[in-house]
Amino acid sequence: MTGSTFYQAILVISFIVAACTFVALFFVSAPYGRHIRMGWGPHLTNRMGWLLMESASAITMAVMFVVGDAPKTVVTVIFFIIWQAHYIHRAFIYPFQLRDGNKRMPFVVTLLAVVFNLGNSYVNGLYLFQLAGYSYSAGWLLDLRFLIGMALFIAGFSINRWADSILRNLRDPGETGYKIPHGGLYRYISCPNYFGEILEWSGWALATWSLPGLAFAVWTFANLAPRAWSHHQWYRQKFSDYPQKRKALIPGIW
Repeated sequence: MTGSTFYQAILVISFIVAACTFVALFFVSAPYGRHIRMGWGPHLTNRMGWLLMESASAITMAVMFVVGDAPKTVVTVIFFIIWQAHYIHRAFIYPFQLRDGNKRMPFVVTLLAVVFNLGNSYVNGLYLFQLAGYSYSAGWLLDLRFLIGMALFIAGFSINRWADSILRNLRDPGETGYKIPHGGLYRYISCPNYFGEILEWSGWALATWSLPGLAFAVWTFANLAPRAWSHHQWYRQKFSDYPQKRKALIPGIW
């Protein structure tokens, strides 16, 4: 199989698996976090799971940046920096901020995420730093697709961090269990952290104007939208005083 064929195969598989995942996750919630349950094989800690999953993306993109033979431009360097800003935080900061970092996560969940992240960062990196790197001249900085995409990415990045901070500070030291989050977009939706991440990678797809970017945005929605719905239903079942007007993922809509 040639490099080009491998690249195309990963993209096709990504779209197919995203569609299947979107449907499946409405019936079977991924077994980690509040949806953890037995019967999924050996476990590891949440902290180690997140570190392994997300470091795969950071490391692979760094390798693709170094080995890519297209000239590095200010645009491709910006793309590299914002990708790493997300994944370095997710891999090496976020896991150590978790109050429940020693809770368990099925190893199979971590393994599947590592496989996805390796393929996803490979195709995005290959496109940016080899296949299309020559087309990202300085003029792309003034293109509306880049400007709007970057605005969406930054907004989503900020929303995601803010929502995570609210969740992290819900419990006092030594407390366990779950509470209803309030403040920020939690006033309107149950999962602003997921809303922010979907916004991030939708912005990435627009700013890069690439098929790998689109595949990643589609996958992010397919993975997180059903989980947001599961979270929303879980909150409503667990808390009798859960705000009735609050939606799952999209303010005022769903």
